[in-house]
Amino acid sequence: MLLNALAAGALLAQSASAQNMLRFACSQLTVERADPLVNPGQAPSPHTHQIIGGNSFNLTMQPEAYDLAAKSTCTTCTYSEDFSNYWTAALYFKSPENGTFQRVPQFANVGLQQDGGMTVYYMPYSAKNGKMTAFKPGFRMLSGDPMAKKASKASICHRCLGNGEGFAPCDSKDSAELPTKFCPNGIRATIIFPSCWDGKNLDSPDHKSHVAYSNSGGLGTPNCPSTHPVAIPQVMYEIMWDTGKYKNTAWYGNGKQPFVYSFGDAVGYGQHGDYLFGWKGDALQKAMDALPSGKCANANCSVLKIQSAKDSMACKKSQMVVEDVGAAGKWIKTLPGDVQIMN
Repeated sequence: MLLNALAAGALLAQSASAQNMLRFACSQLTVERADPLVNPGQAPSPHTHQIIGGNSFNLTMQPEAYDLAAKSTCTTCTYSEDFSNYWTAALYFKSPENGTFQRVPQFANVGLQQDGGMTVYYMPYSAKNGKMTAFKPGFRMLSGDPMAKKASKASICHRCLGNGEGFAPCDSKDSAELPTKFCPNGIRATIIFPSCWDGKNLDSPDHKSHVAYSNSGGLGTPNCPSTHPVAIPQVMYEIMWDTGKYKNTAWYGNGKQPFVYSFGDAVGYGQHGDYLFGWKGDALQKAMDALPSGKCANANCSVLKIQSAKDSMACKKSQMVVEDVGAAGKWIKTLPGDVQIMN
């Protein structure tokens, strides 16, 4: 990485520490066409996802009835009591020469160790007087919309690394769409979830209505709306796409770039993230209660159990929907599911 990328990452880590939020790595668990939130029981689901967290991830995970912590034997995350599942769409490179596809690999964020996967944050932005309510068993939510045709930069954004970095997620240095210039140090995709809850429902038909942003989207404020008065940890994902090897300058510029998300989005507005809560017992509540004291920051929270990067990277799950989704370095003729590209 270039020095400015390292500096930006270090600043973000320092900010996380100063704000006493959790920031930790989760390695890849599996990559496949499965989606127990939007398409429960469907095998295969319409498009490929990259999944992290507890190895009890399954095609069907009924709210409350499916105890992720009890069913999991390992997790890909730094905190060994976190058996939640987190997933997003995968990113593919489409060859401008012959139209074949290669799944873009992921790399670890600054200061973290992981095998693929992503960085997960739990942030206290909407807490008043430091008080937050951790998620309850069975809680789940969705951020973003794969059918989106317009920008929602406050919550879904992309940063071109190695071409001038910003600091805060989804700031003026970021774009809602995939960058149309070559990003030598990769592309960082950010997905920010709501920080307020209605206090009643663990889910909703659209997987969104039971939660709300405390503003127009993006990072929260201590002003949850009356309809959703309960401050919850604000979850955020950062996915580091290793785009540096795709460096032919003819592939970029004038509104074009060679990447496409697994659901056929070649612009980037539709990137999205799914979340299924699965922390063991009251571990997450303990961590949230400890944030104001400074006992919890980043991947070093004294009230939680921490496992080694080696152990988190060793946790894997075989595909339930067995198919070639474009393993590292391999080429495939079409996007998995024969998904068509939308512009």
